[in-house]
Amino acid sequence: MTVMSVPILSFLIYFPLLGAVILLFANRRNSLFIKVFTLVISLVELAASIPLFFKFDDAAKTMQFVEKADWFPEWGISYLLGIDGISLLLVLLTTFLTVICVLCSWKAIEERVKEYYITFLFLETAMIGTLCALDLVLFYVFWELMLIPMYLLIGVWGGPRRIYAAIKFFLFTMAGSVLMLVAILTLYFYYYNATGIYTFSVLELYKASIPIVKQYWLFGAFALSFAIKVPMFPVHTWLPDAHTEAPTAGSVILAGVLLKMGTYGFIRFAIPLFPAAAIDAVPLMSVLAVIGIIYGAIVSMMQPDLKRLIAFSSVSHLGYVMLGIFAFNMQGVQGGIYQMLNHGISTGGLFLIVGMIYERRHTRMISDFGGIAKVMPIFAVFFMIITLSSIALPGTNGFVGEFLILLGAFKSNVVYGTLATTGVVLGAVYMLWMFQRVMFGVVTKEENRNLKDLGGREILILVSMVFFIILMGVYPKMFFNKMDTTVVEYLAFVKSKSAQSRVLEQNTVAPRVAKEEANTNLTR
Repeated sequence: MTVMSVPILSFLIYFPLLGAVILLFANRRNSLFIKVFTLVISLVELAASIPLFFKFDDAAKTMQFVEKADWFPEWGISYLLGIDGISLLLVLLTTFLTVICVLCSWKAIEERVKEYYITFLFLETAMIGTLCALDLVLFYVFWELMLIPMYLLIGVWGGPRRIYAAIKFFLFTMAGSVLMLVAILTLYFYYYNATGIYTFSVLELYKASIPIVKQYWLFGAFALSFAIKVPMFPVHTWLPDAHTEAPTAGSVILAGVLLKMGTYGFIRFAIPLFPAAAIDAVPLMSVLAVIGIIYGAIVSMMQPDLKRLIAFSSVSHLGYVMLGIFAFNMQGVQGGIYQMLNHGISTGGLFLIVGMIYERRHTRMISDFGGIAKVMPIFAVFFMIITLSSIALPGTNGFVGEFLILLGAFKSNVVYGTLATTGVVLGAVYMLWMFQRVMFGVVTKEENRNLKDLGGREILILVSMVFFIILMGVYPKMFFNKMDTTVVEYLAFVKSKSAQSRVLEQNTVAPRVAKEEANTNLTR
């Protein structure tokens, strides 16, 4: 672990926050200045994050761009930041999608514009901080900070049922967070009792030798918190409401980044901290993932609302991510990480598409459309490409991720792989059927005859998304190169640490059993 002299990660975390603070003093009537200023801040943030990709050492086996400083040293709390091949790609996804969200909000948000963009910049700070934090207290602070701006985005700028959706989102996520906090404190005191050292550094806690029974309880607490965030079946019910009521940019950032905090949490914390429990949980997690894949696809098929359909499709797509992560092989884990990125691009793109048509028609009901391709041909082309990406057409980003996940799933368990494959078929059915009903056929609604096709700003947004759909589909190597070493080291660590835990358990249990038998014989 090499500590960086240039605090690039701290800059990425706090620069949006600085922008938000400056906006506090802006004249709320000057909405154009507020929008341009926020766009500049997000573009500078994106530009500052790009060098991370090119300066990242693909062969390094440790955390990179590390920043460390004492925070509360007497309690073992430190300001510890760092990224590896997994968090690197998610940080870049976050900075990219933030720019997209600022652009897509340009005309959609007309009330409380100043507060809206302040909230979004604050959210970017919390998201990047969560991805870079390597101290559990620091991670937990950023994790909780993400709740506030997302709650506001849904509750203030959302749809008719925004209060219900915002409160439901907050309560679900908060309930999981409390359990995780208890587990963090339990782990902290266990490590102190075992070593005499106070620390919340996840890099140090990875070294802890935790009894398997205790691992089960701690893994369960972490896993439930992250499963709610993913969200996995059956703790997914907050997601459709949150997506449906959120403004377009809120849905994009929720699908693109916030849901990935759950899957990232499994990879960074729950699994490597409690590897034996995680491996023992493979049947349960895989079954829940498969149920989520099939259930999400079937329910999506029945949705009359475009946004709600895409929301349930997220349950299905993220089921694939979880299946890949818990395959515990190279193909599955790499596919799962890649699919995290793909979902952010493809599903984020679908929410953008729905937002653009909603701005024109003020309805999301599929039955209110039909024949739109004849009226909006440019829109139809982008909609088709993003739809094909979502159903994993070869040549698009979705195919690479789903193919690797299924490969890993079949290698791990043929039954899980076979059942998950049905989700691919169902996904094609509901997405293509949705596209056909919206875009093709005869224009039956008079309101649809004079719809305006995409403007320059909207084309720029969708070209950016399609660029990555194609790039990640035809040249995934440039992304896999960044994560290869990290994934190899991650799998090797989890398996070796799990084996050590089992040996320790046997060495502890065997003498105790022998002693109990000896005592029993003496009693007789």
